[in-house]
Amino acid sequence: MERLAYLIRRLLLVIPTFLGITIVCFSLTRLLPGGPVEMRMMQMRGVGGTEAGMTSQNASQVTEEYREELNQQFGFNKPLVVQYWNWLIVNRMGLKLHSYDYPTRTAWELIRSRIPVSLWFGITSFLLSYLICIPLGLIKALKHGTAFDAVSSIVVIIGYSFPPFALAMVLKMLFCGTVDGLWDIFPLGGFESDTLAGAAIGTRMLDRAWHMVIPVTCYVAGNFAFLTLIMKNSLLDQVAGDYIRTVLAKGASRRRAVWGHALRNSLIPIATGFGSIMSVLFAGSIIIENIFEIPGMGRLSWEALTGRDYVVFMALLALTSVLRLAGNLISDFCYMLIDPRITFDK
Repeated sequence: MERLAYLIRRLLLVIPTFLGITIVCFSLTRLLPGGPVEMRMMQMRGVGGTEAGMTSQNASQVTEEYREELNQQFGFNKPLVVQYWNWLIVNRMGLKLHSYDYPTRTAWELIRSRIPVSLWFGITSFLLSYLICIPLGLIKALKHGTAFDAVSSIVVIIGYSFPPFALAMVLKMLFCGTVDGLWDIFPLGGFESDTLAGAAIGTRMLDRAWHMVIPVTCYVAGNFAFLTLIMKNSLLDQVAGDYIRTVLAKGASRRRAVWGHALRNSLIPIATGFGSIMSVLFAGSIIIENIFEIPGMGRLSWEALTGRDYVVFMALLALTSVLRLAGNLISDFCYMLIDPRITFDK
């Protein structure tokens, strides 16, 4: 009952947290300069245009009446509280609103078209990260001080100090044929080849896997060193604990003490990281997706932000916030399952 009451309290905290995040960001999109109204007026003035006659004609149409018409079109002429209510309740976190840049499509239609791509990369990266880092961290802890630990630590430190976007640029230069004389092995970018639209499912899966090799490597590199070091240090701390010495003193083997007792508690720091991972699975990586021209959620959020498409940006923000908060709840639940010593009487 204590655990159930704790989860209910945590669930109730999600509501004010979500409201706080969205209210602040929604207010900023309405108060900061350079919004969709200013963007449309700049376009009408011909900023960046090449034809002087067209620029002059458009500039004459940019009046205060036109600004008011745009404000009414976007709903900016209403009080901020009313705008937020319409966005949150009437339009379901803006998912029913039409995009500024794609007037024929709603925010949800745009997001829904990008979710499968980000899920492909996100789930693959998540599984590879944990399938590689947890066993590697365990082996490093069990072989602490050996040659294997020293060599793997060098690799881990290099991976930790190398930013994923820099690794992406280097790998793209080396293996995608961007520099003459180097290897042209993998595609420059994209999710799959355009020529395989009607091909068999097996052929398309292999093509997607070929496109995913370098981007997924960059995804995994961002978590590789971090998770490995956390796993190693956590297991070393648990092995050095008093309760492990007690287990050994009672006659248990070291293998049983490590795998039956220390391992479970060493997974606690790993479980607490699920909150951020949940959002990454769906939201993708803005930098990696832009470098490799992957049509995922990360690239969509970048396009929405740079193009002042606040409808799509706020819808993405709301979805990723919900996912992050849901991930935190899952982390708490995993924490309870792993460590039975936790009490919830406060």
